[in-house]
Amino acid sequence: MRSAGSFIGGLLAGAALGATIALLYAPQSGEDTRKQIKKKVDELEDELDVLRGKLKTKGGELKEDIKQKIHEVEGRIEKMVNEYKKPQEAKAK
Repeated sequence: MRSAGSFIGGLLAGAALGATIALLYAPQSGEDTRKQIKKKVDELEDELDVLRGKLKTKGGELKEDIKQKIHEVEGRIEKMVNEYKKPQEAKAK
């Protein structure tokens, strides 16, 4: 999960850097360039917000899946312990 986040972060950073360099070399006024840079930054922030939301959702789903698996394993362990106890209790009687 962490490597995917790093990859996406790097991808977004690279896209931002590429867009900024392209804007800086474009033949236009400084004011227009600054406006375009601000627009691109705002777009990237929006994309990051969407990505954060998706990651939060996936994280919540993963958390629920883990809880369910833990519950299943606990049930199996309890069943195994009870099966082990039955012969031991019978011997004690």
